[in-house]
Amino acid sequence: MTNPDRTLTGKCLCGAVQYAVADEFVYAANCHCSNCRRATGSAFKPFAGIERNKLRITEGENSLMRFGEEHACDMRCKVCGSFLYSVVREGQFVHVAMGTLVDVPSIRPTEHIFVGSKAPWFTITDDLPQYEEHVTTGSDGA
Repeated sequence: MTNPDRTLTGKCLCGAVQYAVADEFVYAANCHCSNCRRATGSAFKPFAGIERNKLRITEGENSLMRFGEEHACDMRCKVCGSFLYSVVREGQFVHVAMGTLVDVPSIRPTEHIFVGSKAPWFTITDDLPQYEEHVTTGSDGA
């Protein structure tokens, strides 16, 4: 359950970019698609989705670097390169990279998506549902 009265903080590795986001995430998942693996350098991207207007940059807006189009892009710190969030769903939502959160969110990933293209060297060891591709119930993809 989300906590609408609580604001979470997050930041990049070097601290140049900091953000605040409402603890009102709509969905969370672990995405194993090849794009998320390349973007994070990891086996998967744990992300939490929320309406774009519920995330605000509190420090270092000039240190943000956009990769992609305005309404479909990844946002990184241009100082340290940290992957902070993705703008998705025609610019209406953001997928916050959960590893950048300083505070603990109420939500937890509820599924693994795009496991059909997961890294062959990684084994999923939890009991969360696994979907070969994008699923429209629960998460809204990476």
